[in-house]
Amino acid sequence: MNTAEITADDLVALVRAYNPKSNEDHIRLAYDYGEKMHEGQFRHSGEPYFTHPVSVAAILTEQQLDDATIITALLHDTIEDTKASYAEVEKRFGQDVAELVDGVTKLTNLQLNSTETKQAENFRKLFMAMSKDLRVILVKLADRLHNMRTIKSMRPDKQVQKARETMDIYAPLAGRMGMQWMREELEDLAFRVLNPEGRQSIIRRFITLQRETGDVIQRITGDMRQELEKAGIEAEVFGRAKKPYSIWRKMQEKDQSFSRLSDIYGFRVITTTDDACYRALGVIHRRWRAVPGRFKDYISQPKTNGYRSIHTTVSGRDGKRVEVQIRTRQMHDVAETGVAAHWSYRDGVRSRNPFAVDPVKWVAQLTEQLDSEEDHEDFLEAVKLEMYADQVFCFTPKGEVVKLPRGATPIDFAYAIHTRIGSACVGAKIDGMRVPLWTRVKNGQSIEIITAQGQTPQVTWLDIATTGKAKTAIRRSLREVDRARFVSLGRELARSAFEQIGKRATEKVLRTAARNLRLDSPEDLLARLGSADLTGGEIVQSVYPHLQPKPGEQVDQKRAVVGLQPGQSYDRAPCCQPLPGERIVGITYRGKGVTIHSIDCERLSAYEDQPERWLDLRWHDGPHPAAYGATLDLTIGNGAGVLGRICTLIGQSGANISNLEFLDRKPDFYRLLIYVELRDIAHLHSLMPTLEAESEVAEISRHRNMKALKANDKEA
Repeated sequence: MNTAEITADDLVALVRAYNPKSNEDHIRLAYDYGEKMHEGQFRHSGEPYFTHPVSVAAILTEQQLDDATIITALLHDTIEDTKASYAEVEKRFGQDVAELVDGVTKLTNLQLNSTETKQAENFRKLFMAMSKDLRVILVKLADRLHNMRTIKSMRPDKQVQKARETMDIYAPLAGRMGMQWMREELEDLAFRVLNPEGRQSIIRRFITLQRETGDVIQRITGDMRQELEKAGIEAEVFGRAKKPYSIWRKMQEKDQSFSRLSDIYGFRVITTTDDACYRALGVIHRRWRAVPGRFKDYISQPKTNGYRSIHTTVSGRDGKRVEVQIRTRQMHDVAETGVAAHWSYRDGVRSRNPFAVDPVKWVAQLTEQLDSEEDHEDFLEAVKLEMYADQVFCFTPKGEVVKLPRGATPIDFAYAIHTRIGSACVGAKIDGMRVPLWTRVKNGQSIEIITAQGQTPQVTWLDIATTGKAKTAIRRSLREVDRARFVSLGRELARSAFEQIGKRATEKVLRTAARNLRLDSPEDLLARLGSADLTGGEIVQSVYPHLQPKPGEQVDQKRAVVGLQPGQSYDRAPCCQPLPGERIVGITYRGKGVTIHSIDCERLSAYEDQPERWLDLRWHDGPHPAAYGATLDLTIGNGAGVLGRICTLIGQSGANISNLEFLDRKPDFYRLLIYVELRDIAHLHSLMPTLEAESEVAEISRHRNMKALKANDKEA
């Protein structure tokens, strides 16, 4: 058979370059055994199959890993795809290697791109494999990297499946383990398959930028070296352009064009000591202007995977921003290999890097709160949230450090301390200042949670919380505490749904519906209806399948909102102007009934400390009349007949214009507010693209008047 491109001598040389004490015979023996076992097998590309395990082993030598991991790479497909057995591998290469090969085999058999329920179960298995020996994941990641590098030989549908799985699971996992270079390459290889046009457009813009500005990297690298030399700081400086996918993601996140995007280039300063890192930072900030809010010190507050570095973004005279990372050589080794640094060698000895984390502790930390998850959906959400987010470090009033994912809120902080604290939370102070519960916490902030007896988690908290632990605890509490409320709300929804077809929701009718829908009791039925697991229409259908609401019959505006007490009136809040179909909450006013707000309305922060005034409400199912006001903010060209065409389009969509208000008149454009009356949120979402398509419409958005209601915010 044809031999692999990388010979046994080549591989041994790669290992001995960083570990001269490597067991050369052992590696050769594994090479020969693997080659023999895979004899006669070929890849999709037509190459001998054994070229793949050898390439995986070569990738792992770049991380300077131990002999056992390299040998596992050579043998990782033998138990699965050849006549080799666990017993034979153990006999020839020892128990350590046999267990690693077996672990990789089990990981290969996981269908990580399957349905949500199965995927959650597979994540559990993945973590079990990780907790036993993290080197299993290192081999699997290298295996996936080589497969992605050679993906062109696979069928197109298989390429898309593998690329999606890589983007969703393996790339974020590599990043979470601290192997940033691998994450970036995996993402970019997957991006090449999933969006080739998007990737090519980024590359074309890069080429244009280089033609216009010259070699920016060489120029800035030279300037940095010069400044550091002048200050007597011994350091290496490297520059690079960010990967196309990294740029694409930033364009999507920030909704910016390529020309406006900062951080296209990244620079790395490798120094000798911690002190030199901070001195280098001072030199760079003196020479270039620092961008506010873009400084992070991971040396004093390292990430959980051991990552340490100073990050800053600076801008030059031309206004272009570049990202700079400053770290020592030891920190750089951990930044390149992450958790794998625990097994790596340097200059022939097992690396004793003080910054490398203990893999066992790292996995235990990652899985600690995941073990308590009750159902698959919660587990999967928790895993994805906890694995794929950067961390922020906050302090309790006593100075204890609490680690949270980036984007976390005081609710997450409260639950991180204790479930009891989270459930009783009514407010929070950050650095002594009272803040809304949805505030995003930042590194180094001190957070104090304010609790009250009798407080229970609110439904709105699910939209505020970001950690798996908090979301799971909130759901569990809502299921326990809110059942009676859901039953009550469900009863009102059922009464209203049956009234629409001229029937009554009697106990007998509800028992029949519960039986037909295979539920244990009418209470279960009402609880599911109240929690939106079932709709009123589904329940009516289960009892009266032949009765439907009369065609064209619309929901009466007076009873459009479900969940109010008998005789209780409501108003739509002028600040957010909620429409049927949107999630809503009600705020009670003494002597004035209820004002309903959209769930995302900023004015709700004024009532956070008054939970007794909040009501769970819903819009009635069914068609609504075009009688609900909303405001559109339009910027249009100042041309003949433009406003007339827009008014015509609004009329043709079935909406009515109730008022026009001009905010700004310029020679070439107008900015105005158009007050329209709509049926529901779907009506708004269909109208806005219609108007946006008009060539003279430069900008359109939904206008929210957050100055409204301020006078009433604290009214009891």
